[in-house]
Amino acid sequence: MFKKILIANRGEIACRVIKTARKMGVKTVAVYSDADKDAHHVELADEAVHIGPAPSRDSYLQADKIIAACKQTGAQAVHPGYGFLSENEAFAKRVEEEGIVFIGPRHYSIAAMGDKIASKKLANEAKVNTIPGWNDAIESAERAVEIAKDIGYPVMIKASAGGGGKGLRVAFNDKEAFEGFTSCRNEARNSFGDDRVFIEKFVEEPRHIEIQVLGDSHGNVIYLNERECSIQRRHQKVIEEAPSPFISEATRRAMGEQAVALAKAVKYQSAGTVEFVVGKDQSFYFLEMNTRLQVEHPVTECITGLDLVELMIRVAAGEKLPLTQKDVQRNGWAIECRINAEDPFRSFLPSTGRLVRFQPPKETMFASDTANLLGVRVDTGVEDGGEIPMFYDSMIAKLIVHGKDRKEAIAKMREALNAFVIRGISSNIPFQAALLAHPKFVAGDFNTGFIAENYAKGFHAEDVPHDDPDFLVALAAYVNRRMLGRAAGISGQLPGHGVTVGEEFVVVGMGAAGQNTPHPVLVRDYQAQSGSSAVEMGDRRYEICSNWHLGGARIRGTVNGQPFAAQVERGVGRNPLAIRIAHNGTRLDALVLSPRAAELHALMPYKAPPDMSRYVLSPMPGLLVEVAVQPGQKVQAGERVAVIEAMKMENVLFATADGVVGKVLAAKGESLIVDQPIVEFA
Repeated sequence: MFKKILIANRGEIACRVIKTARKMGVKTVAVYSDADKDAHHVELADEAVHIGPAPSRDSYLQADKIIAACKQTGAQAVHPGYGFLSENEAFAKRVEEEGIVFIGPRHYSIAAMGDKIASKKLANEAKVNTIPGWNDAIESAERAVEIAKDIGYPVMIKASAGGGGKGLRVAFNDKEAFEGFTSCRNEARNSFGDDRVFIEKFVEEPRHIEIQVLGDSHGNVIYLNERECSIQRRHQKVIEEAPSPFISEATRRAMGEQAVALAKAVKYQSAGTVEFVVGKDQSFYFLEMNTRLQVEHPVTECITGLDLVELMIRVAAGEKLPLTQKDVQRNGWAIECRINAEDPFRSFLPSTGRLVRFQPPKETMFASDTANLLGVRVDTGVEDGGEIPMFYDSMIAKLIVHGKDRKEAIAKMREALNAFVIRGISSNIPFQAALLAHPKFVAGDFNTGFIAENYAKGFHAEDVPHDDPDFLVALAAYVNRRMLGRAAGISGQLPGHGVTVGEEFVVVGMGAAGQNTPHPVLVRDYQAQSGSSAVEMGDRRYEICSNWHLGGARIRGTVNGQPFAAQVERGVGRNPLAIRIAHNGTRLDALVLSPRAAELHALMPYKAPPDMSRYVLSPMPGLLVEVAVQPGQKVQAGERVAVIEAMKMENVLFATADGVVGKVLAAKGESLIVDQPIVEFA
């Protein structure tokens, strides 16, 4: 076994590998960029080496610097995590040549599976189901149309070197095939420097289901069941689960056996994933092989009771797999939600900055510990007060739950999301809560088009229906009563003028003008010691009991005897008296007033926000990489004005109306905050 390994990655996956290495008694070396000098993975590792400036191309993608760090620290092996250099054949080969062990497959296996055209031919030879199509590079748009006709519409036009949704088009007729081929080839040339394009049959109502495989250097390969990854937004996975609620036992076995056959064909040693597209009739076809550990590996760890990172390290050290196919278990149901730093209510734009509060739900399962299952696990690389930099991807944590069955797993995940406190940046937690509550998701009736079909116009607050909206009102009244109780108990109050608290209140929702809905409530039976009250709204009564302390962002307790977890925030919407309650993805901003104060509040004039239509505002925090206009320039609607870069994503800002540029208010290279003006029109 190795004495010391280096993790050529950052964030959540670096922390994950360090935890398993520590369990195995293996020392760890972290690498870090300028942006990550105070990052959690640096703190966790035994040693850390600085490898360059913040942009990944100057640090985490620099193979020379990583190999130098290995030699400097005496690390005998490198774990690449996922992303960055994890599937880079040249890096794996260099590492091997330097006498360092690559904790992953051999370079020739990465090469064989890295090219989509070559991997499809290999899959055919290994008798793995492949989608009907033309697997050689196509020379012209006219030839693409002929091939598409032969295969039969709809077809998918794909770049051989593509990935992440780039170089991908679906065509339903000759015109779309002609145009799709041309734009696909251009996009592939610009993005990957490789303009080879191929065509295959488009599977309707497709599911994305993948098989986890594991091989050793002694020729043994097994499959560890499947993961359902069909809940995707723009080809990026959002929720993953294991097992799949869709496939039969026979399909599972057939997919698993084909995945093993493919892995054996490329002499695969390590953890890897064979991805399939599965039709509504359970027909399945090979998509690609990921020659690395997957982001969603924890759901497989939950249902099998295996530590995949440990097995990767042991296999890399030359050990045999400790189990055979018949030993592989499938217990319970696991779900993973990717918690991303993005604002779902603003078209999922990246959200960077300081984590003012980061309080995950209570963990009862832990990375690298397979003894404690059927609980909640949080894999993350950040901590309270940490920074979410603009240079890397948006995932800040993975929330994983394991239940006896799918229904229990969904209930656990909803409860865990309610208790996940993130302040200072926006997160996609409300969107995850909405997906988990969607009747079709609950029924297991979905495919890869689920998000595009159900949230075609984006995601809005009203897309999160609450099963009991009155509970949010009652909780706001309860929280307010607790705060008034403290105010009434403060010593030294002027005799005859102390704070007295009645039972009648009005909860006023803080919507736009005309939406300030008043809800009369009675708060009775207040008990300061036990923290209990009864909130009455008409004929409804909510008996709430909690040991919540004032100022706490998370409130846990019981309502009518049933446990709940929710979140509380004071002073929102520029109003220091406002209370925000968040539960099951739904948010209520409200004022809790006395009946007389509510009467007076109703008479207050509505103050409209300032008119910002003359400005181009930054929709997200990021780096201003281009300003395409100058003062005095005439601009037409739809014309490019500026480009902002954040989290590996470029966002182009366009003029919404014709006008003349008055002032340019921000300079190229400047770091912007949300809603910062960039250009003012005269």
